[in-house]
Amino acid sequence: MAATPDLDKLDETQVRQLAARLIAEARVRQAMLDKLTHEMAVLKRIKFAATSEIYTGEQQRLLFETIEADLAALSGEMAQWQPAPSTQVEKQQPKRAPLPADLPRREVQHEPASTTCSCGCQMKRIGEDVAEKLDYQPGVFTVERHVRGKWVCKQCQTLVQAPVAPHIIDKGMATTGLLAQVLVAKYADHVPLYRQSGIFERAGLAIADSTLAHWVGTCGVQLQPLVDALKAQLLKQPVLHGDETPVAMLKPGNGKTHRAYLWSYCSTVFNPMKAVLFDFAESRGGRHAEQFLGDWRGTLVCDDYSGYKALFRQGMTEAGCMAHARRKFHELWANHSSQIAGEALQLFGKLYEVEREVQNLDCDQRQQIRQQKGRPTADLLHDWLLAQRERIPDGSATARAIDYSLSRWVALTRYLDNGDLPIDNNWVENQIRPIALGRKNWLFAGSLRAGQRAAAIMSLLHSARLNGHDGYAYLKDILERLPTQPASRIDELLPHCWAPAR
Repeated sequence: MAATPDLDKLDETQVRQLAARLIAEARVRQAMLDKLTHEMAVLKRIKFAATSEIYTGEQQRLLFETIEADLAALSGEMAQWQPAPSTQVEKQQPKRAPLPADLPRREVQHEPASTTCSCGCQMKRIGEDVAEKLDYQPGVFTVERHVRGKWVCKQCQTLVQAPVAPHIIDKGMATTGLLAQVLVAKYADHVPLYRQSGIFERAGLAIADSTLAHWVGTCGVQLQPLVDALKAQLLKQPVLHGDETPVAMLKPGNGKTHRAYLWSYCSTVFNPMKAVLFDFAESRGGRHAEQFLGDWRGTLVCDDYSGYKALFRQGMTEAGCMAHARRKFHELWANHSSQIAGEALQLFGKLYEVEREVQNLDCDQRQQIRQQKGRPTADLLHDWLLAQRERIPDGSATARAIDYSLSRWVALTRYLDNGDLPIDNNWVENQIRPIALGRKNWLFAGSLRAGQRAAAIMSLLHSARLNGHDGYAYLKDILERLPTQPASRIDELLPHCWAPAR
């Protein structure tokens, strides 16, 4: 909210305008708080209601860790919308149990830059404040002791102390290294929090599932501006891949799951910007792609899923996936040793030979060679498909494979006229594959919010991987820098722009 001007300097009209603006802002703020409060009440009712007993074993632990993370995320979002608390009323904070004395400790000293008072006297150290944070290297816990010396001037009684360094979780006991480890294990290695708790216990300190869930939920909220900035840059690209994969999501109250979807959008292999963004949605409806892409009107490389068709009617350009067309013939050849399918695969193979030749060339050179070598091959394939279709009876598997290619021929061959377009959609499918493998460990997404949080953090981790970064090193660094990073320079922390802090 903008700073309130001096009321004594405003005329009646300006006061009325200011009052109307403040009332409107208060209504928006209250509406958001009411929404978040309701969502929090629903989560607590699911957690403590008798219906939670229908889940057993791993299901119940996964459900509870999801709810705890969602509650922590809601608390963080509500804090952003609530007015600043009065300085006269201090909320009593729960006391944290001390960290085990037997853990190795590494002391970090924080002293003022100068211990000479402004009056000219040398200050005297009279004490210190100590804060301990739990750190983790794979298999080993250590403790960071942050010691802040207190210095006072005997002459004028001035007290000086180094300020508390900002942290991604205010007054949290975990270092950014431990937080990064938990996030990478959960969203890159697909290790649920309750299993991580067991791993930590073997390393010397058991951390409750609820504590880990609180860290995950809070980090998810803090990292969201970075994900929003990544999306803004991705939607500036002229060509994007699009695909979706099913993920089970829990239906609260009955212990069953329904099919949700993780939508994926990424830049092409030819684009110097390497980024992938995941969007978790409750269904496969095309409206989700429409909501995500918004006003973007570039070229979308995708399969023949009907959910994308509305986008193309609104002005987007469709580029087909040659691998999908080829796959239908490959299935015929592998399952039935079809001679027609074998001939088709040979022609598709010639198109891919051209692509291997132009893979490392620039856009203009790629387009030129495609026109010289790829276009005649594509024309030959098209004529061959038409001739074979006249001989094949309707309704057969071979007829369906041919019809797929012929009906999408314009989209399938659009890449021949544009050097920025890839021949197929395999690049984005490769980005989804690690996530599909991890579904066996997930069992299900506990809520829509949990799915969206997972999509956001996985977007950062997998984009870091595409740019050759170690996910743990990347997350640890940005979690350290994010609390003090100006909003105007948030792009410096994006995976394709990131350089480790010195």
